[in-house]
Amino acid sequence: MKSLKVALLQLLPTPTLQGNLEKGCLACREAKRLGADIALFPEMWSCGYTIDENSITLRENAIDQNSTFIQTFKELAKELNMAIGITLLEKYNPCPRNTLYLYDRFGEQVLIYAKVHTCDFGDESRLTAGEDFYVTDLDTVNGIVKVGAMICYDREFPESARILMLKGAELILVPNACPMEINRLSQLRARAFENMVAIVTVNYPDGKEDCNGHSSAFDGVAYRLEEDHSRDTLIIETGPDEGIFIADIPLDEVRDYRSREVHGNAYRQPQKYHSLVAEEIEEPFIRNDYRKHM
Repeated sequence: MKSLKVALLQLLPTPTLQGNLEKGCLACREAKRLGADIALFPEMWSCGYTIDENSITLRENAIDQNSTFIQTFKELAKELNMAIGITLLEKYNPCPRNTLYLYDRFGEQVLIYAKVHTCDFGDESRLTAGEDFYVTDLDTVNGIVKVGAMICYDREFPESARILMLKGAELILVPNACPMEINRLSQLRARAFENMVAIVTVNYPDGKEDCNGHSSAFDGVAYRLEEDHSRDTLIIETGPDEGIFIADIPLDEVRDYRSREVHGNAYRQPQKYHSLVAEEIEEPFIRNDYRKHM
């Protein structure tokens, strides 16, 4: 596998589920025309990242994998021979979830990931958090790639990408819905560097409230044998405008780099990391709206 092409669908949502279905299908077709192996949507595309304050309306807006919306993207993935990472407000008990479904090029569901680190200081306190991080073997026309996912705020916890790396991820897909500025981009750059993984993030463009585009991809390859200096791992950073952009991941180079460099799981000392799983929280980090997810 020389490279893997991921389409960043940096799209403005419409006011309706049907509108997002139609616009999303057109975007996937364009992504295929551009040579994409995977098309990825921004966070909760089904509702344009809208979390209603009314609990009844919130539940009414949630959909599941049997919905026409999801089934259409499942069938489209098979038709286009292209993987699709579709995001949604997912019907779930006791409350909906913020979820990514990944369908492979055969239309098979290979990954369901619900956001673990929900933004409990805001609207996402009305959602059910996910329980774990998962990695799947994604069959592409050029071979198998190990893919995991995290969603937006998950990015701000090193543990998210670390767990995915430990489970074998070579590529992490990150649907997003927030302003992408230097600090958040730096988090993604760091997650890619320290885990030697490729990370692709898709945000809503300028025009969507509290979003500004700047979708990005990092390959995680900080050093090349033929160069005597480190390099920026950035592959692409989009501007603020709506569009479909291709991130070309040099997967063979990523794999070679992972086989010989010093990051990732090469020199960890997990027997000394007991504090990382301690559940006690002390000042100055105590927050009254913190939810302990069981």
